[in-house]
Amino acid sequence: MAFTRSKIFMACVLASGLTLTACSNANNEDKKQNTLTASAPATGEASTLTERNAGQRLISTLQQNFKTAGVNAKVLDVKATEVPSLYWVTLEGMSPVYATADGKFIIQGDVIRLGDKELHNVSESLQAEINKKLFAQLKTEDLLIYKAKGKAKHVVYVFTDASCPYCHKLHEHMGEITAKGIEVRYIAWPRGEQFMPAMESVWCSADRQVAFDQAIAGVQLPPATCKNPVREQYQLGLNIGVNGTPAIYTADGLYLGGYLTPEELDKRLNK
Repeated sequence: MAFTRSKIFMACVLASGLTLTACSNANNEDKKQNTLTASAPATGEASTLTERNAGQRLISTLQQNFKTAGVNAKVLDVKATEVPSLYWVTLEGMSPVYATADGKFIIQGDVIRLGDKELHNVSESLQAEINKKLFAQLKTEDLLIYKAKGKAKHVVYVFTDASCPYCHKLHEHMGEITAKGIEVRYIAWPRGEQFMPAMESVWCSADRQVAFDQAIAGVQLPPATCKNPVREQYQLGLNIGVNGTPAIYTADGLYLGGYLTPEELDKRLNK
């Protein structure tokens, strides 16, 4: 049985005043989530033998409970969070989830800490740690890269789709972004199967930048004729929780948001 949201107890935190800044995943319209940008790190790296043993017991319990429920999921790791008795669970080929210490409840979505002037996502630093390792494994030849003008001050990874209006809007400001010393590394993330051929054609083109510009303009590109990483990159996005484009991350794996103006992007990177 597939590991689906219908199998999981979902926790949703809603905040007013959120603006739409990304194109949704056409394959997962029923799985949309509001995303809140956060800046405070989560805590709870297991540091004692007791905690490590508790983590191992939780992994075993979760694995058994998944098996009993007919859920096909492999637990890779668990880490304690700042929330008492709540763990961050890494799954193979799937987005991480939360689990209670007894392994009886799984929670998908954001857990938000209140009490400060800003809302803080409990899992932010834990997910960023995972993202950073995954981004470091990407080969530059598999990406669509726009070099910074002059000395590079920052590198961002952007999941993009040529069919997404917000991706178009971000791309229109590429010159301004790179002029601020920001290198942009595009990762292919077609929002639905119908958009896969266009992105594969871009990635198979001799000049990806020209091909991407053409695809955004609505030009029908020749069918892909090479082995390409588009599907693998799409799966990467799913694994780390991408549910719309553009999705912008720092090289350290921190999620910055959807569409941002060059000024907003520069400000967040320098914060």
